[in-house]
Amino acid sequence: MEFLFDYGLFLAKAATIVVAIALIVGIIAGAAMRQKPKKGEFQFTDLSEEYHQLQAELQKELLDKKAFKRWHKRQKKRDADALVPTTFVIDFHGSMAAGEVDALREEVTAVLAVAAPQDDVLVRLESGGGVVHGYGLGASQLDRIRQQGISLTVAVDKVAASGGYMMACIANRIIAAPFAIIGSIGVLAQMPNFHKLLKKNNIDFEQFTAGEFKRTVTLFGENTDKGRQKFQQELEQTHHLFKDHVFSHRDVLNMDEVATGEYWLGRQALELKLVDALQTSDDYLIEQIASRRVMQVKYQQKKKLAERMGAGAATGLEQLWQKLSSLHWYK
Repeated sequence: MEFLFDYGLFLAKAATIVVAIALIVGIIAGAAMRQKPKKGEFQFTDLSEEYHQLQAELQKELLDKKAFKRWHKRQKKRDADALVPTTFVIDFHGSMAAGEVDALREEVTAVLAVAAPQDDVLVRLESGGGVVHGYGLGASQLDRIRQQGISLTVAVDKVAASGGYMMACIANRIIAAPFAIIGSIGVLAQMPNFHKLLKKNNIDFEQFTAGEFKRTVTLFGENTDKGRQKFQQELEQTHHLFKDHVFSHRDVLNMDEVATGEYWLGRQALELKLVDALQTSDDYLIEQIASRRVMQVKYQQKKKLAERMGAGAATGLEQLWQKLSSLHWYK
């Protein structure tokens, strides 16, 4: 037992050194980022043009020269005569902390600056969930598209669960791959408690608050039944708001059936009306290209090496803390 205790102390010291280094790097990079305003850049990719080029290259291999010239002439005439609407494509791959919402905000703003009523938006969404406030803001960003009268489709190729589904349900239409993970309309909070370990080693933990429920449960203090009950009550309230949010956008759902915290695969989700069709985003885009221009919109922030290192360290610390405290996770 003494060996295990010594080994545990060694790991704790090592972890402390790593965290300290990460904090220093994060502070330095943070100071550098505060000195200069963040700048980003947009990348616009004409997916329909890329598809047509691929199609032409393959046709050139399959057809003889005369046949290819005739085909190419027909394609050019069709493109010249057509005044087609645009489908804007936005990709959202969400992490636990939902930091990707910052880029989503910029992308939605750019699309709404030029979109016409006949245009539409496809969001290729992938997320297993995360913090309530982050994914709530993400859902609000997508709702801006709906409020402007622009049709919104969300495609789920892999997973849109919990906070991911909170965003997806905003759409006019949800499509999903047959084995995509959908649902998980529930709330999870978990954290370790080190009170017994501290007490065993004669270490006192003191915490000062003003307000009866300023802190309900804690990592290091002795949790009370009253604190646990209050924390559970807060989880139930958050779950109730989550269910109301989903039902306000998809009133065809039986909320008692789907808001249990479970997740389903695409085919099951279709039966439960969590999605509207089984289709991959690739198939959907090929359909759109036949009659529309398809333009991908992507916003990326420019970061120097020090900023990338600092941001990585800060993100790692943030995720570690969030995993320990787990305040109102969707997962």
